[in-house]
Amino acid sequence: MRIVLFGAPGSGKGTQAEKLVEDFGVPQISTGDLLRAAVADGTELGRKAKSAMDAGELVADEVVIGMIRDRLDEPDTANGFILDGFPRSLAQAEALDTMLEKLGRPVQRVIHLEVDNEEIVQRLLERGRADDNEDTIRNRLDVFDNQTQPLIEYYRNQGKLEAVDGMGDMDAIQARIRAALPS
Repeated sequence: MRIVLFGAPGSGKGTQAEKLVEDFGVPQISTGDLLRAAVADGTELGRKAKSAMDAGELVADEVVIGMIRDRLDEPDTANGFILDGFPRSLAQAEALDTMLEKLGRPVQRVIHLEVDNEEIVQRLLERGRADDNEDTIRNRLDVFDNQTQPLIEYYRNQGKLEAVDGMGDMDAIQARIRAALPS
């Protein structure tokens, strides 16, 4: 299974990916987790990422694409993966498709978790991370809407996009995601 979980920050991608990992035994690849680890480790990548993340902006494509490429080279991705938070732009999606085509492992399905923005603001404020204040959250949602909207059309044109209602009970959301996965 090679899927992308696509949705705004706080839409539940990580939570839902964890459930899929347990059931299907493929790794979750979260750019957010990779970036936060780089920041915590104080690497050069982490320092570059921190300034963008603190402002609620997206980290430069070449940095994120390089991290994903390195991660997909690891052996545990041979039977599939769940990309969580990547791609976030059309350029990233095209780079991902090119990379996966060369590996002979194209994305099979893109699950778009749709969640109301006000619900997302509340979820993220309750999460209580240092980079989650209301102004930063709203800026992140604006950035997401502006820069990732073309992805919806891109993946719809490929026949890979499945919109899934990301509101409500976690188990109900998981059932809707499962129904949208390739057989």
